[in-house]
Amino acid sequence: MAAIKGKNTRPEILVRKALHATGFRFRLHDRKLPGRPDIVLKKYRAVVFVQGCFWHGHECKDFRWPKTRKSWWRKKIEGNSARDTKNVLALRSGNWRVLTIWECALPNNRDVFPVTLKNKIALWIGGKKVSLEIGGGTHD
Repeated sequence: MAAIKGKNTRPEILVRKALHATGFRFRLHDRKLPGRPDIVLKKYRAVVFVQGCFWHGHECKDFRWPKTRKSWWRKKIEGNSARDTKNVLALRSGNWRVLTIWECALPNNRDVFPVTLKNKIALWIGGKKVSLEIGGGTHD
């Protein structure tokens, strides 16, 4: 598992490129914030997490519990999910707005980022809503 990347993953880079193309400027992986969010938009007091469905236990079509070492994997994935919840609560208590984008919401074709998804993210960043989760099928 040491070879598994925790930051600068392909889905994260895809979201960063879409945000940058839309005109947003941001910082990456701020160590001062709980959970080191993938993207920090200080101007909007907003953070974005790009989560892998497997590693964070997202209940979607892309997530399957492993068939081997079941108890170890359950403990690992549930621990990740609990830590995510704790970090979001800490960010919210610090008056940060939190957007979670799940890997299943991103296109399989890495060359095309859905305009509807890009617009949904941009509207949330510029809006007042304190939190949002975008999962597979929520950007139609």
